[in-house]
Amino acid sequence: MAGRECYHCKQWVEEGVAHDCWTTTEAALTQDLPEDLRDAWDRLRDTAAAFGEQRIYASHHSIMFSRKSCYFFVRPKKTFLEVCVFLGRVVKAPQVRRVDMASKFKKAHLIRITHRDQVEPPVTDWLREAYGLSEAPPRPKKKKTTPRRAAD
Repeated sequence: MAGRECYHCKQWVEEGVAHDCWTTTEAALTQDLPEDLRDAWDRLRDTAAAFGEQRIYASHHSIMFSRKSCYFFVRPKKTFLEVCVFLGRVVKAPQVRRVDMASKFKKAHLIRITHRDQVEPPVTDWLREAYGLSEAPPRPKKKKTTPRRAAD
């Protein structure tokens, strides 16, 4: 039988059959979570949803939280929730496992959540900060000035 292996999910796809492994749902990504992680996920989602108007949607293996742009996302794993929060500064704290440059101004902070009790300050403070940052207007560009010459 003719077909191909999907590059992303490694599933065999028969020729002529539509395949879209990128389309998923929040429920599909969280259905197999153990009870502790499920409680943590529910608390994380409820906390973020209480910030205000936003879009919460699933994309591939992640659940995205966005306003004008994504301000954080969650990757549900078997033993933890990997939370990536976009902030305009670097946070040095035991909860933050790694910080990567996401853009010229935003830093991606990776946090592992294993229990619902971890979804409290300072993590929730960082989520709220990221929520506010995602709506902020871009920083004005600094004008390059050239020194003026004194008249002779």
